[in-house]
Amino acid sequence: MKIAVRRIGNSLGVILPKVTLDAWGVAEGDELELTERSLHPRASGGFSHQELDRLRWSISLAVVRHCTPREIKAKSLANLHRWRQQGAWVSAFDEWLQIIKSADDGRLYAAMLGRDEDSIRLRQSMPYAGLLPQMELRKLYEETGS
Repeated sequence: MKIAVRRIGNSLGVILPKVTLDAWGVAEGDELELTERSLHPRASGGFSHQELDRLRWSISLAVVRHCTPREIKAKSLANLHRWRQQGAWVSAFDEWLQIIKSADDGRLYAAMLGRDEDSIRLRQSMPYAGLLPQMELRKLYEETGS
């Protein structure tokens, strides 16, 4: 479907057909997610992809600020061992194992705080869970949600 860009006051805008908004479950006052390439309804009941990565990055930064590389690696190894025993293993954990077993702390920090696609993907399976106090985690969730 083609939609014309129109003058709306001193701006340019589009008018979305009601049938499209109904299909998206969007009503007046709801928000849409605009990226460089698309316009779509926000994910219902949760965070957008950008918000989720911002949250994961914030958690990672807080961990780096509060813990030494040795503490991060020890907790990560313990978590990975437990998750393997429970059968909750994903391929990203193999990559995290290599990073954690590396003597290069810069590699650990790059994975935790990098803005590249690999770091973003690895943060989706953070093995350093449990290093932050619950109150701090709750605060990070609230900040991301607002």
